[in-house]
Amino acid sequence: MTDHGHSPQEIAKRIGAPHGRGVLRDAVYGAIDGAVTTFAIVAGVAGAGLSPFIVVALGIANVLADGFSMAAANYSGTKAELDNMRRIRKIEEHHIQKYPEGERLEVREILALKGLTGDVLNQATDAVTQNRENWISLMMEGEYGFGGIDPHPAKSAATTFLAFLVAGVVPLFPFLIGVENAFIVSAAMTMVTFFAIGALKSLWSLSPWWRSAAETFLIGGVAAAIAFYVGTLFHA
Repeated sequence: MTDHGHSPQEIAKRIGAPHGRGVLRDAVYGAIDGAVTTFAIVAGVAGAGLSPFIVVALGIANVLADGFSMAAANYSGTKAELDNMRRIRKIEEHHIQKYPEGERLEVREILALKGLTGDVLNQATDAVTQNRENWISLMMEGEYGFGGIDPHPAKSAATTFLAFLVAGVVPLFPFLIGVENAFIVSAAMTMVTFFAIGALKSLWSLSPWWRSAAETFLIGGVAAAIAFYVGTLFHA
């Protein structure tokens, strides 16, 4: 648990400038997918008995092309989410202008669900509906479930690409430097990467580090085993 200060100044600063959801999801998503998909290609090509040069060529192509594709998809998805929030905000602005009493009743219901009753509920409803921005923000959260922090498409895309790139290079490294038994070394390094990603993401979880690590290890191992098996079907 991380403690933080509770002086009036510290509270005002923290609540007035919240960090939002951050980029943890994007980093974990990109890293796991980078390691899984690149090793899947390595395992498939190696299982088919093809040369290390082909492994490296296809692996690099995957890291760059698939990494960019994932980043672009994440950018588009996050931007679509942001566009949808803006669209719904326009709807709420229109409803407040055209149906103010109905929207006021919705504010009252939202506040009632938060535990306010009686005179306090009436006063809070009056206070919120006297400020248009506060009114719209409350409706966005209470009626549609949107938070007060807008997502950042470019930051999400960049984080996904960088995490994919870093983790995706790991399975290729033994082939790039030409070590003996490159596939075995690649498999071991990739499994360690899966384990490390899982252990690292446990820092932002209540789960024990070993459980998070084992879960990620299992997911990556199954994907790698499937790819290798399919590759052996095409072995000359």
